[in-house]
Amino acid sequence: MRSGVSRRTFLASAAAGAGALAGLLPRPLRAQDKTVKIGFLAPLTGPVAAWGKPGLDGCQIWAEWINAGGGINIGGEPHRVEFVAYDDEDDPAKARTGATQLIRENDVKFVMMLGGNSWPGVQPVAERTGMLFSTLLPSDLSPSTATLIAPAEVHPIYNVTAVDWLAANRPELKTAVICAQDDALGLPSVATYLAAFEAAGIEMLDEPLLFDPATTDFAPVVTRMLSKKPQIVCLDTCYSDYVHPICEQLFQQGFKGQILSCTLDFYDQVIAKTSAEFMEGTLFQFPDFDDPALNADFINFQKPNEFFAEYNRRHPGQWGAVSWEYASVMDLWKAAVEKAGSAEPDAVKAAMTEGGEGLHAFGKARWWGKDLFGIDNALVGNWPVVAIEGGKARIKEFRSIPDWYDKHGELMKKHMAAYNQMWDQRG
Repeated sequence: MRSGVSRRTFLASAAAGAGALAGLLPRPLRAQDKTVKIGFLAPLTGPVAAWGKPGLDGCQIWAEWINAGGGINIGGEPHRVEFVAYDDEDDPAKARTGATQLIRENDVKFVMMLGGNSWPGVQPVAERTGMLFSTLLPSDLSPSTATLIAPAEVHPIYNVTAVDWLAANRPELKTAVICAQDDALGLPSVATYLAAFEAAGIEMLDEPLLFDPATTDFAPVVTRMLSKKPQIVCLDTCYSDYVHPICEQLFQQGFKGQILSCTLDFYDQVIAKTSAEFMEGTLFQFPDFDDPALNADFINFQKPNEFFAEYNRRHPGQWGAVSWEYASVMDLWKAAVEKAGSAEPDAVKAAMTEGGEGLHAFGKARWWGKDLFGIDNALVGNWPVVAIEGGKARIKEFRSIPDWYDKHGELMKKHMAAYNQMWDQRG
């Protein structure tokens, strides 16, 4: 890693919440029971391992708890679940090899991916085999791959919700600047924030500052942004390796305005390096799961507070933005398998998307995306707006992504097209 801040725990115990499902099949598994295998194709080594290895660790917890509760009921027969991992090192060629091996040699029924840089290598395999894949990046979606789904993470379109909330609750804030790393996560997020700012009537004081992902000195980045005297500084979908030093520089250079970020992983470390007063009111998109707002009846993540406690018991101080997401994906997959009575990819996808709706972690959602991604394979609904209050992340409100898009979809498409991020522009 390039700094003392590690992204290695972003996905660490994402599957731990599946423990809440234990007990649905109370009969203990026996040695003769069958096994269903899930492929885990992600970077397990290298600079992007933080987006893979911790996710695998979390999935192993999910499997442990599901198996302890009786496994997965497939056509009336209990099956234990087993994850088979392949390290793609965030490289498309290695990802293609891994996908082929998982399908041909390991007979997996579903493949979970980080997506992004690795997806172009896997896409031909998905098209040829019809295997069901999931991605954390809906920007991977296109009409050419009907078996790729985004059932949990809806990056970057949920970023509109925080800007929308800001416009309603702090209308005096009228100017903004934005920075981002120049990569597959940064660019579509920049386009999304630009659309959201335009819809909110917030003026951009400068073109987005796109920095090289190899950047380690963020003093010049912050100096340039603050030279415009913005009321809002937006950190886009910067990795925590960038968010932390940028926040430190904002503090050291005397910024007094509103900070807006997609993620704010390990925010306690940021507070320790700046101050609680400085970080007060910072907005982002990912809650701690001990938040009381997650106990509402419409939440479809079972026992989130207990999940958060168990995660922190096993991995203290390492909760991150996507710690819950792999658990959510697997919960949806398990429910679809048991509904279909089959683990075959086509049957599972049909069961999962039947009726055009699904149970997202944050409430009922619809399978959506044709207008933006060319296919309705993203599960989109409400998303939380989160603020730092008294040194702790707290959900301020759940806002509807589809409602925003119904009003401002043309703005989103305009800015996505300007950054070559529409599905028909991506090669």
